[in-house]
Amino acid sequence: MQPRKIADDIYWVGVNDRESELFEGLWPIKEYGVSINSYVLLDEKNVIIDLSSELMSDRYIEMLKQIVDLKKVDYVVLNHMEPDHTGAVLDLLRIAPDVIFLGTAKARDIAANFYDIRENFQVVEDGEELKIGKRTLRFYSIPFVHWPETMATYVVEDQILMPCDAFGGFGALPGVNFDDQCEDLSFMENEAARYFINIVGTHSANAKKAIEKLTPVPLKIVAPSHGLVWRENPGRIVELYRKLSSYPDGKREKAVTLIYGSMYGNTRIFAESVMQAVADQGLPVEVFDVNNNHASYILTSLWHNEGVIICAPTYEGSLFPTVTHVLNLAKIKKIQSRTAAYFGSYAWGSVAKKQVETYAAEQKWNLLENYQFYGRPKAADLDLLPAFAKKFADAVRAAE
Repeated sequence: MQPRKIADDIYWVGVNDRESELFEGLWPIKEYGVSINSYVLLDEKNVIIDLSSELMSDRYIEMLKQIVDLKKVDYVVLNHMEPDHTGAVLDLLRIAPDVIFLGTAKARDIAANFYDIRENFQVVEDGEELKIGKRTLRFYSIPFVHWPETMATYVVEDQILMPCDAFGGFGALPGVNFDDQCEDLSFMENEAARYFINIVGTHSANAKKAIEKLTPVPLKIVAPSHGLVWRENPGRIVELYRKLSSYPDGKREKAVTLIYGSMYGNTRIFAESVMQAVADQGLPVEVFDVNNNHASYILTSLWHNEGVIICAPTYEGSLFPTVTHVLNLAKIKKIQSRTAAYFGSYAWGSVAKKQVETYAAEQKWNLLENYQFYGRPKAADLDLLPAFAKKFADAVRAAE
């Protein structure tokens, strides 16, 4: 892609990463990619806001050169120090060694440790403004969205917010940069939701605080560092993030995430019967085989939905390892206070029920059923499901 003008003398300069298999070494992006967005402001002082990754550095530097003589760049704003936004910094410094970096005090410390940048770093405080000519930059501290040094940069005269990871999303830019140009906004919003849950979810309380802090700020454009630039309806991405950040407080979707793993088909048979019984109660059910669905997508469903059903066999006396992996990630992401149930097959000894009970207590899950069957499910096991499904559906609908 080529640089794109987003306002007079303000340009998007970014890259699409379609080469990486995983984002942060964890979350799949190979199929749809991810954009890494940077912005250039041309004024009496020339400013770059956020950079790009080391992987994309050559491509990114060449795009910058189309907009600005890098030796005439005065400031680089480092809203967030994660390497997908700062990896190009050393290549930039080789061309523009006198550039001044702007960031929080915590960003200064990280820059010193990541890149040995110990000079020409100017700390900016929350609410501080910097006049760069006809424009003014204002800086808002939004810590733990999703690192402690994170801030957002606001172009006062144009009412443009550049919040780095906040309001970002997975998905490479589809040849266009703006929400009003995108033909499939629902896809980009779904990828924004997956991004929020995978990347920001653990710190959703801080994201909520950041949204509340920025709510009084008039916005004409929201220009994050991943995903679309929102100019027609910037409130749309803000409200999506607001909704996602509210799920930990309750008012989740009255729907169910069913996670199952199976070695020889016994638990799968039961899982499909549970799915039918719950669906018969009128609740939507999203079903995930842990061996065929990446945890990234399962976590997204868990985040949205009030109900959780786990169907997993015993493996060497314990809960099936791939299911345990997903549950451990859910713990990291603080997916708490759900309405839950467990079903599973065992062949000899098992502590899986106890493990699920302990996990549910730690996560404040309301465990309505914790049931194991010996080997293949029998008619007596399956006969329990209609009553369970009624009880479970009632509890999901009643949850606040």
